[in-house]
Amino acid sequence: MGCCQSSFQTETHPENDQTQQQQEPQNRSQSSPGAVPDPAVANGVPSFSEFSLADLKAATNNFSSSNIVSESGEKAPNLVYKGRLKNRKWIAVKKFTKMAWPDPKQFAEEAWGVGKLRHKRLANLIGYCCDGDERLLVAEYMINDTLAKHLFHWENQTIEWAMRLRVAFCIAEALDYCSSEGHPLYHDLNAYRVIFDEDGDPRLSCFGLMKNSRDGKSYSTNLAYTPPEYLRNGRVTPESVIYSFGTVLLDLISGKHIPPSHALDMIRGKNIILLMDSHLEGKFSTEEATVVVGLASQCLQYEPWERPSTRDLVATLAPLQTKPDVPSYVMLGISKYEEAPPTPQRALSPMGEACTRHDLTAIHQILVMNHYKDDEGSNELSFQEWTQQMRDMLEARKRGDYAFRDKDFKTAIDCYSQFIDVGTMVSSTVFARRSLCYLFCDQPDAALADAMQAQIVNPDWPTAFYMQSVALAKLDMQKDAADMLNEAAGLEEKKQRGAKGS
Repeated sequence: MGCCQSSFQTETHPENDQTQQQQEPQNRSQSSPGAVPDPAVANGVPSFSEFSLADLKAATNNFSSSNIVSESGEKAPNLVYKGRLKNRKWIAVKKFTKMAWPDPKQFAEEAWGVGKLRHKRLANLIGYCCDGDERLLVAEYMINDTLAKHLFHWENQTIEWAMRLRVAFCIAEALDYCSSEGHPLYHDLNAYRVIFDEDGDPRLSCFGLMKNSRDGKSYSTNLAYTPPEYLRNGRVTPESVIYSFGTVLLDLISGKHIPPSHALDMIRGKNIILLMDSHLEGKFSTEEATVVVGLASQCLQYEPWERPSTRDLVATLAPLQTKPDVPSYVMLGISKYEEAPPTPQRALSPMGEACTRHDLTAIHQILVMNHYKDDEGSNELSFQEWTQQMRDMLEARKRGDYAFRDKDFKTAIDCYSQFIDVGTMVSSTVFARRSLCYLFCDQPDAALADAMQAQIVNPDWPTAFYMQSVALAKLDMQKDAADMLNEAAGLEEKKQRGAKGS
C-alpha cells in the first residue's frame, strides 16, 4: 500500500510539535494497525551522521561512471551516484565539484541543518563527508526514477490524472514542512527533483535544500523558467520557490516543459483544454483541472507578494485527492519494488561476504592471497608444449599477476589476455582475476563472461559463482545475482562437508 493512502487525510503539522517528532522518530512511528500515521515521521530513516570517504567509495564502486544517476549523466556539474552501504541500504551520493564549498566547516553546518529534517515526503539527507577537497552529501535512494522520466520519457503509459494530483500534493506538503522547520528555500525546483520511492510514492529530493556551491547559482534551468526576481537580483526567496512549484504544476498539467509566459498567455485566453496533456483526453475532471490551472497561475505571478504560501498550496490540493486507497505504484503503472532475496542464512566465507557487499577491494585481496591454489592439477602439458610455448605464456601471466597485485587492472587485462589467447593452458584463477579487473574498469558484461568461463574450467569452484554474482549485480540483475550467491554458498558448504568427511 502506498504511503500516501492514509496520510492524505492529514493536512498541516503543528509547528510546536516538531521538536518532539525529531527526537522520537522511532517511538512515534510505532502506530497501531489502522491508525493514521504522522507524515512528519519517516520510518526507518537513520540519524544524520558523517561518512568516511572510504565508505562512500566502497558503496559507489569508487564513484564508477556506471553508478551515475544524475539527469545529465557525466555532464552534470555535481554528479549524483547510486551506492550501497555494507548494511545493504541503498543511498544516493551527491559529489560536488572541487572547491565548490572551500570551507569544510560551513559545508558541514549547512549539511547538518538539512540533515535534521525528517519527513515522509522527502528523500531525507542521512549524512555528509568532508575529506580534503571532497564535499559529499548522502541521502536515501529512491528506486523508481524521477517525475521527469515518468512524465516526459514514459514508455508503457503516461501518469494518470489522479497520480499527477497526488504528486502535486505530496510536494506541496514537503515544501510546507520544510518551511515550517525554518528551511523555506529550495534551489532549482523542477521535475528532476521529484523522485519516486519503492512504493511509487513521490518524494522531494533533499539535495535542493542546499545550493550547489557556497556562492553558486541557485538555478541551472533555462532562464525562461527562472523566477523574475531572481533574474533581477540573483537571490532566492520563499516566493521564488512557489514560482518554481508553479512550473512543476505546468509540467503535470501539460505533460510538457512549457515556458511559464506561454502558459500564462493560454490561461488568460481561457485555452485551458489546449494546455492539458493530450494523453489525458477524456480522463480528467475539468473542475479539478480548472483548480490546478488557477493555482499554477497564482504561483507564476510576476510580483512575489501575489503568490500563495506553502500552506495555501496544501489547502488547495488536499480536497483533490480522490483515490486515497489506490497505491501509487498502481497509478504509475509500475510493479511494486521488492528487494532481492536476502543473503543466504548459511555462514559465508570471506569471499562470500565480500561478494555480498560488492566489495571489489576485499575480493582483490582474497584473490591475491589465494594465488593459484585452486588451479592445482588442472593442466597437464607435454614436454614439447612446455619448450615451445610455456615460457612466453607463463611470463605473460607473471606480468599480469604483478599488475593485478599492484591494482594496475588495465595492464593485468592485457597480460592475462595474452595468456588466455595462446590456449595451451586454461586457468580458472586467471579468468576470475580478469573478471575482477573488468569490474574495476566498469565492464560488467566482460566480467560476467570471464566468470562464466571460470565456471566452465572449474565447474564446482565457488569463486566462479561468486564473481558471476557480483557482475550480475552490477548489471542490475539482482534476483539472478542473489541466486548465484546462494549457489556459490551451497558449493562452499558442500566442499566443507566433504573435507570434514575425509
